Amino acid sequence: MSPDPLSSTFAALADPTRRAILARLALGETTVTELSQPFAMSLPAVSKHLKVLERAGLITRGRDAQWRPCKLEAGPLRDIAGWVENYRRFWEESFNRLEDYLTELQTKPKEKKRGRKK
Repeated sequence: MSPDPLSSTFAALADPTRRAILARLALGETTVTELSQPFAMSLPAVSKHLKVLERAGLITRGRDAQWRPCKLEAGPLRDIAGWVENYRRFWEESFNRLEDYLTELQTKPKEKKRGRKK
């Protein structure tokens, strides 16, 4: 059974090298060789990262003679953003309720505490 698209995307994004590759590709199409330059790893190691990104649908790789351009495909990132959006709303509502409660506590008249007399 193959994982669902969100799981594949999250798995691909779990690695900081792959996130850095996507950040570079957000600036525009580039070659595998250019993508590998900032990393202290071999070209085959970078290619393995690219395969993971490609399987997740986050990049496409082309072939133009000897040039192997890579291009960002943002569709899966949009799907992740939509999924996360539901949780953002949850947290905003939770924070709003907390803010209302704290405001209520601050505006209540303070009751005098009765201490014990000895």
